[in-house]
Order: sequence, then structure tokens, then C-alpha cells
Amino acid sequence: MNRTIDRLKLIFLALFAILSASAFAYHIGWVWPGQKCEAAGDWWDWRSRTCARPLLISDITGRVIKNDATRNAAKADAAKARAAGEEPAKPAAKAQASAPNP
Repeated sequence: MNRTIDRLKLIFLALFAILSASAFAYHIGWVWPGQKCEAAGDWWDWRSRTCARPLLISDITGRVIKNDATRNAAKADAAKARAAGEEPAKPAAKAQASAPNP
């Protein structure tokens, strides 16, 4: 009986050590880098452990809103859509037709 208790004691001690080391490794590998990334204002992807900087669509496409009235209308539309909990509306067809195609 005494030998069984000693064996169980060692098994539980080893299990505790393994689980503690696993939790510490998880924090070192995923939690702390994610907190550091999000504190810097970047996006953290936990699956690939990637810290990415957000890019504006206008930086990729080269299209920017140059008209202040159009910019204010787009901001108002996006704010209204966020308040309603839906996706912002797409630009009107005539605005797309007047844009030059590359």
C-alpha cells in the first residue's frame, strides 16, 4: 500500500509539472506576444502567431477619396451601418462607372 501511494504521488507531481510547463509555454508563445502586438495597435493572428500591421485599401488600390463631401458621406454611411449592425453599403454604380479602369 505504501508503495502505491509513493507511485501515485510521483505520478501526480509529474503531471502537475508537465501541465505547469505547458501553461507557461502557451503564455510565452501565444498570450504575451499577442498582448504586445495588440497593445501596439496591430492585428494578432493566433493560428500562425503573426503580428500584422493593418493596411488601408486605398494604399493597395491607389484610389483615395479626394472630395470632402464624398468622404463625409462615406463616413456617415459607415457609422450608420455600424450602428445598425450591418455591412457598409457599396458605392453607387455611376461612381464606379466614372472611375477609370486600369
